[in-house]
Amino acid sequence: MGKRSRTAVILMVALALLASGCTNRNEPKQADQNGSSGNLSANDKMVTLTFWRNSGNSAENSAYETLIARFMEEHPDIRIEMTSFPYSDYDTKLRTTVAAGNPPDIMAIDAPNLASYAQAGALLSMTDSYKAEGDLEDIPTSTMEGYTYQNELYASPMTESSIAMFYNMKLFREAGLELPSADPDEAWTWERVLEAAIQINDPANGIFGIDPAQGFQNAGATAYFKYPIIWQFGGDVMNAEGTSARGALDSPETKRALAFYSELFTKYKVASYEYPLDAFPNRKLGITIDGTWTLAHLAEKFPDFKLGVDYGVAPLPKGVRQAVANGSWALGISSSTKHPEEAWTFIHWMTGYEGQKLYTSITRDIPARYSVAKEFMEFNEYPKNIFVVQNQKYGRPRPITPIFPQMAEAVKALFEDVTLEKLGVDEAVEKAIAKIDKAYADSKRLNP
Repeated sequence: MGKRSRTAVILMVALALLASGCTNRNEPKQADQNGSSGNLSANDKMVTLTFWRNSGNSAENSAYETLIARFMEEHPDIRIEMTSFPYSDYDTKLRTTVAAGNPPDIMAIDAPNLASYAQAGALLSMTDSYKAEGDLEDIPTSTMEGYTYQNELYASPMTESSIAMFYNMKLFREAGLELPSADPDEAWTWERVLEAAIQINDPANGIFGIDPAQGFQNAGATAYFKYPIIWQFGGDVMNAEGTSARGALDSPETKRALAFYSELFTKYKVASYEYPLDAFPNRKLGITIDGTWTLAHLAEKFPDFKLGVDYGVAPLPKGVRQAVANGSWALGISSSTKHPEEAWTFIHWMTGYEGQKLYTSITRDIPARYSVAKEFMEFNEYPKNIFVVQNQKYGRPRPITPIFPQMAEAVKALFEDVTLEKLGVDEAVEKAIAKIDKAYADSKRLNP
């Protein structure tokens, strides 16, 4: 399905959400007093909960199966029926079933989509439950902000993810450059990164200085890789309420970040609109910004390109401050569930210390909890400690707004308009703000 078609489907589903009357996020249906699933005898106290999630890699799938089996062993009165869907289809299927009034009891939610589900009244607030027994102090405040909408907490994080600066040690040494620090708190400035990229850059021989944000991918990738550049320069994408881009996207700091990014391509020509396949491990790229998942990919696919010998990892560059995007998949409770207490019991266990520790032991993903990260030596040593510390100390959520998809598309177009020199910075920013603010105004008319 193309992007326009998918957007149209999601819009229709949003309208259907409204028509279904799913608008009161604070008044879930009353739980069955007997705790019965309705399919069992009156004497049977078993509660069955449906759980939807996006399918991941083999380790993630195995982890969920293992955790659910363990949970049901420890909670024999609760049965979990899990259904997985491909990532590309998951959000559309979930929105459709919510709109139809038949959502799962528990659903996995990607952080940027949280606000739209919360605004539609599809999720049950976890605020009181978390305050009572969620161990909030064990999770970075900025992480939990990504699952909070209008002062209510609607999801509990399973994992975190982060990005960092990867650099080619051979190309650095050939250019006579000092290697970046591995200290998560000692990030290079973007000016210093630019200087290194200029010295490495040799397009005549097919060598490029830097890929600053994984090229021009979909809107989701734009948000994860490019918004930190705006934050690092002191700018922002939307206001704190997630209602308007005015005063944020048009700030001098944001415009400076956009100009600097575009100049890497247009003025200094150290970045390219296209790179050779596997340019970094093939020693055709000096610096790239990438995620924790790249470590395993390089180890598996390029065993001769070794960490600490051929490449290194350093914290993301900074402008006036360090900043990195946080937020990953989390678990939420449907406002329509008949078993809110049992659903919270499941989520509390899955995303608590015991569940996260077991999950992390299988996937090796960054855990959301401080306590779990401390349990694994690899997260306290180079290079993964860089990703973990950045996330804990300098992480911030992508804009928390019910129009995240529309906003993300507008900002993606903004970066392209400026970098491809279709529009000047001022004109491109105004175009993006108009799209974002119109989308929010439309959403308020549909869901006042």
